[in-house]
Amino acid sequence: MNVTERFLKYVSYGTNSDDANEKCPSSPVQLELGKFIAEELKVIGLERVEQDENGYIYGFLPGEGELKNAPAIGFIAHMDTSPSVPGDNIKPAFVDYNGGDILLADGKTVISPVDFPEMTALKGEKLIVTDGTTLLGADDKAGVAEIVTLVENLKKSGTAHRPVAVAFTPDEEIGRGANLFRVDRFEAKLAYTVDGGNIGGIEYENFNAAGLRLKVHGVNIHPGSAKNKMKNAILMANQFLNMLPEAETPAHTEKYEGFYHICDITGDETLCTVIAIIRDHDLKKFAERKEFCRKACEYLNSVWGEGSFECEIRDSYFNMREQILPHFELIENAEAAFRSVGVEPFTEPVRGGTDGARLSFMGLPCPNLSTGGYNFHSCREYIPVSSLEKMTKVLEFLTK
Repeated sequence: MNVTERFLKYVSYGTNSDDANEKCPSSPVQLELGKFIAEELKVIGLERVEQDENGYIYGFLPGEGELKNAPAIGFIAHMDTSPSVPGDNIKPAFVDYNGGDILLADGKTVISPVDFPEMTALKGEKLIVTDGTTLLGADDKAGVAEIVTLVENLKKSGTAHRPVAVAFTPDEEIGRGANLFRVDRFEAKLAYTVDGGNIGGIEYENFNAAGLRLKVHGVNIHPGSAKNKMKNAILMANQFLNMLPEAETPAHTEKYEGFYHICDITGDETLCTVIAIIRDHDLKKFAERKEFCRKACEYLNSVWGEGSFECEIRDSYFNMREQILPHFELIENAEAAFRSVGVEPFTEPVRGGTDGARLSFMGLPCPNLSTGGYNFHSCREYIPVSSLEKMTKVLEFLTK
């Protein structure tokens, strides 16, 4: 299979991860896709191919020629898709794009350059789109297809290349992709995740991230006799929310600007729970944001009584930049690889996290490369065929 055929085969598996399921992988179909990929790797001729009990896949392609004994390079991608958009029964279609709006097969969903101005640079490209009812799955089955096609091409050509380690992970979309990754099993000391968007992208900076869970304990009294007695936990929680800086939300920030984001509020007059995330690229500012939340709760406890506000903050992941800088050849080599296929590389901070961030702190420095896709986690997701092909060549360059 070529890279496009392989990508279309992979997206025929609906692999939404499931945050409500604590098992790994969180959805059984990820095991089915993983089994298919593992068999592919064996047929291609990779060594020590394994799909472990948690659904992680590992494989190794020995080096060839004068690069046979060079240090191995690793490539990693994830098999699951975002649970926020339907991912079953995907019906991909090809569009020869000549500009303007694209009306998808459902007859109502439109991909427009008014909303997505990057489309204007894609005139003349053949795009793979959805039918408007599901996501496409380029995040990250494009990355998987590009890596598998890479090792197949290397094996068939017999040209000189470094040893290549590959791995495919479950449950990245629900933040668990690196949880059970066996760095000691992976046969490379440096690697790339292939999980980014527009072609040319190189990411080696990401948010420092924490999760906040706030429990607000109130006192409920019949509203007819509540004066000076009721403590409404919903209104108390709202006091905390109003203390957060109004302009420091995802809707008001970009690039290196951090934020507080309220994800969920549930409860009643007696108990209200607030779930939020805290993000900042700068470690000092990140610590200050967490301390701000703690101090806000201390103040509110002084107003409402000790124990009224329980604030739990847990770190999720950290900015991988400091782990990458000692191995900056990873970035320089990636820039050269993109230029080799006529694509000007660009670096940008990840306003989120990647498996690579977690892996970098587990001892495997691992910046992130583009897949070539657009509008991830959306029924308006699409990817140019040429991006799939060029990314495969980019990865091949990195094995030299």
